[in-house]
Amino acid sequence: MYPHERSLVQRLADAPFALIGVNSDDDLDALRPRLEEEQITWRSFWNGPKGTSGPISARWNVTGWPTIYVVDHKGVIRFKNVRGEAMDKAVDQLLEEMRSEAGGGR
Repeated sequence: MYPHERSLVQRLADAPFALIGVNSDDDLDALRPRLEEEQITWRSFWNGPKGTSGPISARWNVTGWPTIYVVDHKGVIRFKNVRGEAMDKAVDQLLEEMRSEAGGGR
């Protein structure tokens, strides 16, 4: 998924968009070089030493990895587990809705 996520971040560099990751690796020291190797340029939070049972996944009710949430500008989860083209469509739809609400249209 990383190549698609990198392209999404690049395509939306000037848009009000943020990609945020949560990593479930239990070893933070081993994780850091992996993030560099995979060219993860977006924020990626560590779920703690309990891995998939850490505090972030518990709070967001994540039961499988990866879990993808697409959250709108009001903080509402609007899509779950969309990938690839479906993720692009979801994000584009929410950006358009936000622009329309702001009166900016296209």
